[in-house]
Amino acid sequence: MSGQAALPTVAPTALPVAGGGLFPVRRIYCVGRNYLDHIREMKEADERDPPFFFQKPRDAVVPDGARVPYPPFTSDFQFEVELVAAIGRSGRNIAVTEANSHIWGYAVGIDFTRRDRQRDARDMRLPWEAGKSFDASAPCGPIAQVSDHSRFAHCAITLSVNGVERQRGDTGQMIWSVPEVIAQLSKQVALEAGDLIYTGTPSGVGPVVPGDVITAHIDGLPPLTIAITQPEK
Repeated sequence: MSGQAALPTVAPTALPVAGGGLFPVRRIYCVGRNYLDHIREMKEADERDPPFFFQKPRDAVVPDGARVPYPPFTSDFQFEVELVAAIGRSGRNIAVTEANSHIWGYAVGIDFTRRDRQRDARDMRLPWEAGKSFDASAPCGPIAQVSDHSRFAHCAITLSVNGVERQRGDTGQMIWSVPEVIAQLSKQVALEAGDLIYTGTPSGVGPVVPGDVITAHIDGLPPLTIAITQPEK
């Protein structure tokens, strides 16, 4: 089919690459409940459950330094710091032993959550979109291209609000490692270059309000700082 587009072209979504360049974003996948202490903190799910996934819209990505308005439809807006794996090579039914070869790089991300809406969805057995998939809900720092994947198998992951540490964990505390997450997800969908996978959060999640400044760190990666502003009118 040919002809003039009915609407203006949608701008692509891309993230800065550490050292220069841009990483085009295709899809955003998130792993639910991948740290044992977070499962216990939230008092939900069986600790032995296999990983499950949800998505955020591609344009939910916001870069380091962004100002994020407090979102509508919530009174409990919370942070979750996460290691993000950036996929650089397509694959389906990827073996755990081959998963690292599909990773282009890593970044630190925040899975912003409308916790009250997520709880409503849980109680009513509805999808999580209202609590997870909204505007500016997927901040992500610059992506660092990495060849030594072992350095992120066990490294510190932290988040502070206004200079006060709120989350601290180690990526080695993941129930399902990054290669295992990729293997599981690739059984459900074909992964492609440009996909981002948010790999779960340690305990300590909590609310933020307008005026708060959030800083997320993972050893070996560029930090991510986000400011929460007043709701848009």
